[in-house]
Amino acid sequence: MYAPERQQEILRLARDGGRVDVVSLAEEFQVTAETIRRDLKALDRAGLVQRVHGGAIPAGRLDFEPDLAEREGTAADEKDRIAQAALAELPSDGTIVLDAGTTVARLAAAIPLEAALTAVTHSLPIAARLADHPGIQLHLVGGRVRHRTRAAVDAWALRAYGEIRADVLFVAANGFSVEHGLTTPDLAEAAVKRAAVAAARRVVLLADSTKHGQEHFARFGDLSDVDLLITDTGLSPEDALAIERKGTEVLRVPGTEPLSGSATDRTNGRKDRS
Repeated sequence: MYAPERQQEILRLARDGGRVDVVSLAEEFQVTAETIRRDLKALDRAGLVQRVHGGAIPAGRLDFEPDLAEREGTAADEKDRIAQAALAELPSDGTIVLDAGTTVARLAAAIPLEAALTAVTHSLPIAARLADHPGIQLHLVGGRVRHRTRAAVDAWALRAYGEIRADVLFVAANGFSVEHGLTTPDLAEAAVKRAAVAAARRVVLLADSTKHGQEHFARFGDLSDVDLLITDTGLSPEDALAIERKGTEVLRVPGTEPLSGSATDRTNGRKDRS
């Protein structure tokens, strides 16, 4: 296949799927990662895609937002490992806020039956997962429900988060980076996330490494607002160090080794925000 033909196919894949990544494209077209990077660079220069960390998105699609079913299947193994690692951050007999997000939903599903917690969420799927949990006092935040994410937004949700103070928030983001902070495609969801951050003493970001370097339309905070980032080892040590310099602790969950908080995977950043 000639380069123009390959680039046309890459563009089609980007438009159909919302994004493409270098590793998958290299495997699909049986070429090197460097060849794919040159293709993406050429498409970027032509204004057809925008390069992001590890791949590209269609040009003009900073507001692109995949639906819930598509996000559930993206980086599924990494999300499961991140959720398992996040269990260690649950407070004992405390209060948690669970943001809308597929990795946070995996955490909700993994909470042990013996756990005794007060949980607050504006996510309908997360509330459904926790409704029958014997040890959880569940509070569902109301508001207008966005079809794409099944999350409550707008004034009711903002007012509810303004009236509480939780021990830990488990928050999701569509993109995160040192330069652009925490972003998501929708302004209404960004406002609710911002209110949830303000309502918690400690903020834990659950985000797989494919979201690093992505930038979306609505910004809801800085990485310095996050006490702990739990991600996978797809985030390079260099990128983790840059985040740590912002004062955020980083836990990179390995894929083939037992989960641990070893010095090679975790460094100490900020502590509880009282």
